[in-house]
Amino acid sequence: MIITWFGHSCFKIQTPNAVVLIDPYSPSIGLKMPKVSADLVLITHGHDDHNNLDCLNGTPFIVDAPGEYEVRGIFAHGIPAFHDDKNGTERGGITIYNLEAEDIKLAHLGDLGQKKLTDEQFEHLNGVDILFIPVGGTYTIDGKAAAELITELEPRIVIPMHYKVPGLSAKLNLSGVENFMKHMGITSNGREDKLKVAKKDLPQEDTRVVILRPAV
Repeated sequence: MIITWFGHSCFKIQTPNAVVLIDPYSPSIGLKMPKVSADLVLITHGHDDHNNLDCLNGTPFIVDAPGEYEVRGIFAHGIPAFHDDKNGTERGGITIYNLEAEDIKLAHLGDLGQKKLTDEQFEHLNGVDILFIPVGGTYTIDGKAAAELITELEPRIVIPMHYKVPGLSAKLNLSGVENFMKHMGITSNGREDKLKVAKKDLPQEDTRVVILRPAV
C-alpha cells in the first residue's frame, strides 16, 4: 500500500483494490486540499478541518459514525472517542477508525483528546501495525501524551499528524512535530514524501516513526 499525507489529519491510503481518504480539510486552515478520487472516505468528526466533502471526485462511500463497514476489500471499524480529556464536555465526540487492508492493521485516531484510552478502545486498537496519531496539542493530545500512548499500544509504524506545518493557519495554535520527536527520542529531521509498505516490511522489534511531507 501507499500512504500519502495531505497535511493536518488527511491521508490517502492506496491499495490495489481501493483508495481510502481520511479527514479531508477545508481551505480555511491555510492548506490547499486537492481534488481526490476515493472509494471510501472516513470522517472522524464534523469540524470543517476534517470533513470537507467538496474536494471529492465521484461518489465514494462516506463513513462519519461508529460501526463496521466493508468497501472493496477494505474493512473499517469506527470506535467512539472524545475530542477532549473531559468526556467530550468541551469539544464533543469523535470517531477513531481501525482499518484492515493487505493483511495490515491501521488505526487513525482523529482529534483524540483523551490522554488515556478506555479499556474498550485499547482492546480495539491493540495489535495495530500502522498508527496515525495527533501530536500538536491545543485541540488534541500533545507530543508527550502521544509518546506515552505509543508506548502502550506498541505499533510497528507511527505517523504523526495534526501539527504545525508551513502554510497552516496560525489560529489553530498547534505545536510542531519537534516536541513529539523529543519525547520519542528521535533526533533525525528526515522526511518522506510517501510511505510504501507491505506486510513483510513492517518492523519486527522497535517502533518506526515515519514523518511525512505534506503533499500539497
